[in-house]
Amino acid sequence: MKRRQVIRQNIIELVLTLLIVVCISIISSFVYTRFDLTAEKRYTLSDETKKLLSNIDDIIYVKVYLEGDLPSGFRRLKDATKELLDEFRIYSDYLEYEFIDPSESSDAKTRNDIYRELHKKGIIPTPLEVKDETGKISNQVIFPGALIRFRGREIALDLLSNKQDVSTEQSLNSCIENLEYGFTNTIRKLNTKMQQSVAFIEGHGEFDFYHVADITKTLMEYYIVKRVRIDGDMNSLKDYNAIIIAGPDSAFTEGDKFIIDQFIMKGGKALWLVDAVKVSWDSLESSRSTVALMNRTNLDDQLFKYGVRINPDLIQDFQCAMIPMNTAFAGAPPQFKPHPWYYFPVILPKQKHPIVKNLDILKAEFVSTVDTVGNDPDIKKTFLLYSSNYSKVVRAPARIGLELAIQKPGPKYFSKPRQPIAVLLEGKFKSVFTNRILPVSRKGQEIETYDISKPTKMIVVSDGDIIKNYVINTDGEPYPYPLGADRWYKQAFYGGNKQFLLNAVNYLCDDSGLMSLRAREIKLRLLNKQKIFEQRTKWQIINTLIPVLFIIIFGLVIMMVRKRRYC
Repeated sequence: MKRRQVIRQNIIELVLTLLIVVCISIISSFVYTRFDLTAEKRYTLSDETKKLLSNIDDIIYVKVYLEGDLPSGFRRLKDATKELLDEFRIYSDYLEYEFIDPSESSDAKTRNDIYRELHKKGIIPTPLEVKDETGKISNQVIFPGALIRFRGREIALDLLSNKQDVSTEQSLNSCIENLEYGFTNTIRKLNTKMQQSVAFIEGHGEFDFYHVADITKTLMEYYIVKRVRIDGDMNSLKDYNAIIIAGPDSAFTEGDKFIIDQFIMKGGKALWLVDAVKVSWDSLESSRSTVALMNRTNLDDQLFKYGVRINPDLIQDFQCAMIPMNTAFAGAPPQFKPHPWYYFPVILPKQKHPIVKNLDILKAEFVSTVDTVGNDPDIKKTFLLYSSNYSKVVRAPARIGLELAIQKPGPKYFSKPRQPIAVLLEGKFKSVFTNRILPVSRKGQEIETYDISKPTKMIVVSDGDIIKNYVINTDGEPYPYPLGADRWYKQAFYGGNKQFLLNAVNYLCDDSGLMSLRAREIKLRLLNKQKIFEQRTKWQIINTLIPVLFIIIFGLVIMMVRKRRYC
């Protein structure tokens, strides 16, 4: 009798369990929820991403070229990419993806054709040296990128950022942190129907089209980009969301300053790239010395009113770029060797702000220090870029000679650490023309002016050359080098320049809060390689035997409990 009761009870429990499972399945088909238990919420998409995906109404097709026999770090990047795309598919039924191995073909010609096609589309190959268990080293080419296609348009997304100041593991972790921003920003770019407009201001000695050609081409993927000469026209900036003032070398008229001021008062954004000191590199090369003079742009009072001052000085930095110098004796054939040029700081951003987070190294040329002024509670001020811990400040006017590169001063010479170079200003700004006679007129018509701006943003950088790409003449035609390419070695050492400028404009024009995704941080939890090497056998035994012993002990306990209960 007792046995029948036990059997009936077991049947009832089984039926109830099945009913509960069925009910949960039915409920889960209508109600979706997930629990992200990671400390940094790495599997939780931002509200901006969810909103963007939910508004997609056509197929987005993603090809990711991370497949095949990959090193462990790239397998982690591949898994993170797949997890992210799976998350995307939860919020959009229109997203499809596939992972492709570009080296899958056994035919060398076919592989090379695929490689050339991917490179042509903008996916940059990464050569690797892979060591197997026997210690044999083999060469491998990986294309860590994706092609995203939407409504006939296709954009390449680079999944790898080679930061030169961190380990490989940290660099890959930075790439994983930026995955959501990269994919979301690319999808937004493809889905945007009404683009914002950005204007390069000209007419005051700013860099011409060819010297900003590379960043212009990059910005045109996101915005409508034009060049505008103000010339006192009150309507010259009315159709633009942001302006870029890149390296002026002559004075702005009061009329042009007023038009820029009122553009900002109406909520316009501005990126100021202004040199406080003017240095002629041609004079330095020809005579081995020159004089650094103040650059009279007539913008000092305007920037001061907004809360920032670019000082008339130059930063020397022990962490700097190299220049070739002739070390041969007089009359002997020239012998050029690289020497450090302390007036060309190499900047390693360490701040966590979205504009500079996970940024590669930048190079500045003849850069000045920046100070914030005033204590306006309506303006938030954030320094973005600094020189290194070994810096020195030289006041202008000053003599600059190439012999400094040969002298090689010691660390004690660089006694002014971490000098600010760029600052972000956010808030409501006061007009510099309040209670002043207006410097423009409209033929008797009254001009509507604003004394306090709408909430807006601006970025001030004390170096114009940070946006400048070098130009050479080929067969009489100007040929712009990529931004970040060294003028002597013709290689793009400084990828951070373009990243910084693109992030800056994106942040200024970002109304969706998408740039906040760049502030996302995923902690790198790596195993201790030294302990793994020293205690390898110990942990192999623990990981092999303890689970087996646990299962055996658990089975014995269950068997004893059942024996006592039913016997």
